[in-house]
Formats: sequence, C-alpha cells, structure tokens
Amino acid sequence: MDATWTPLKVLDWTAQRFSRAGFESPRLEAQVLVAHVLGCDRVGLYTNFDKPLGDDELAACRALIRRRLAGEPAAYLVGEQEFWSLSLRVAPDVLIPRRDTETVVELVLDEVTDRTAKRRVLDVATGSGALALALARELPGAEVMATDVSPAALRLAGENAERTGLRARIRLAEGDLLAPVAGEAPFDIIVANPPYVPSSELARLSPEVRCEPALALDGGEDGLDALRRLVSALPDCLAPGGLAAVEHGWDQGPAVRELFARTAQFEAAHTRADLAENERVTAARRKPGGEGF
Repeated sequence: MDATWTPLKVLDWTAQRFSRAGFESPRLEAQVLVAHVLGCDRVGLYTNFDKPLGDDELAACRALIRRRLAGEPAAYLVGEQEFWSLSLRVAPDVLIPRRDTETVVELVLDEVTDRTAKRRVLDVATGSGALALALARELPGAEVMATDVSPAALRLAGENAERTGLRARIRLAEGDLLAPVAGEAPFDIIVANPPYVPSSELARLSPEVRCEPALALDGGEDGLDALRRLVSALPDCLAPGGLAAVEHGWDQGPAVRELFARTAQFEAAHTRADLAENERVTAARRKPGGEGF
C-alpha cells in the first residue's frame, strides 16, 4: 500500500484477501475495519471513495488486517457490534452478540400481546447486555434485570445501557445464573444465552470464536450443564403463565425440550430456528396457577 491507495482500492484488496482466507462475509468485514480506521460509517467509505489515504491511515489498516487474518474477531478489533439495531461495545470479556441470538428477541415479541404492558423481564448471563437492552427498547413498560457471573461483563453491560439511553430501565446483578434474583418477585419473562458448547468441542472452534471468553462458551461435557441447572430452577423465579426462552446449540433442541418436559410446572416447549434453519431457541410457559402473564 502507498499514498495512491484510496478507500475503495483498500476495500477491494482487503475483501479479496479475506475471501481467500475463507471469511464468511469478506467485504462486510473489510468495510467495518476500514470505516473504523477512517472514523466514518460504511456509507462514508463510498462518498469519499477516491480520496487518497494518508500514511498513518494505511498503517492502521495494515495493522487491523494482519490481526484479523491472525484470527482476532473484527468486533473486538473495532470495539463494537450491532445487535437488534443497537450499537454495543464489546471486548474480550464478553461474547460477541450474534444475529442468531436475535431469534430470542423475535420469539419473545411474537409471544407478547401488549408490548406496553407492565411486566418484569430477566436476562440471565447477559454478557454485553444485548438481550436485556433489546427487550427494554421493545417493551417500554418492562422493568428489566440482567445478571452475569462476570464483573467485567456487567461493567460492559452497564456501559452499553448508558450508550443506548436505557440505563434507567436496567438493573444489573452479579452472580451465577438465577442466584442474584433469589427473593425477588417472580418475573414474567426470563431469557438466557448461557454457555452451551461441549467442552470437547472448544478446541475445534474457529480461531475467532476461541478468542471469546471460555466462561461464556463452555457448557460442560454435553454442553447442557448451565441449561440443565437453569431450567430446573426457573419455576422458582417465573410467574404463573410466564415465558422462558433459552438459546442453545444447533443440535440441542430435543435435549432442551426434554429438560423442560422433566419440569412439571412447564407446558409443552417449542423451538424456533435461526436464519440458517438450525434449531436455536427453545421456549416454554410456566403452567397457569393464579394471576400471571
């Protein structure tokens, strides 16, 4: 690269290099990195497509491209990721929010008849706060609480709540799964994206996924350790008629439905597929038994 390189030339070169490396969305990732260096959005790359880049800008592009090719996720390199049209800060302390996890939000919203109604929502293992913040935005009458075992994750979730203007709507609590809400009044909706990768598969994950915190990935021998503990404890925190929705691995749908079936307080569980048509989110309602959802 030299002083004759323009944003469009750098984009084209980077997208080709990322494509050869086998990246799933090479041009999008190239746009994200170059836009970050130039301090603009992706549209801005094309409004100034023929303006030569300076030496410092080229050096910064080179550095990010090298790091991405070495396996660092683009979201960690630029420090942010979009989720449900919210721009969230991310760091190696938290999982990178993914489009598959938006399936949780879609399922919950389809189950809600009045989005403005007062209700209590809990996001377990919140990480960056993605699910809690998306639901707070879509359910303006909701009181939202989010828990995580990681203090670093909760700090980042708090920053994202401030960043999105939703801090007044979110309460954060540190602890494992449902432990931080012991003694709280029942919740009408509980969502979770807990660790669900079998321990034996961690080493076979892609290099960029292996950069993410093992604490948020490792689901034990069969990947169901956290899900097993969570589902069994849900009735103590979920209001009669309330909804629980949990993300899981593409092949874990039958096992998670069985976990709900073993818990007598739940009605029949159902699973929703993600964009790739993989089973991704399983939900069930607690059986009615008085005033509830």
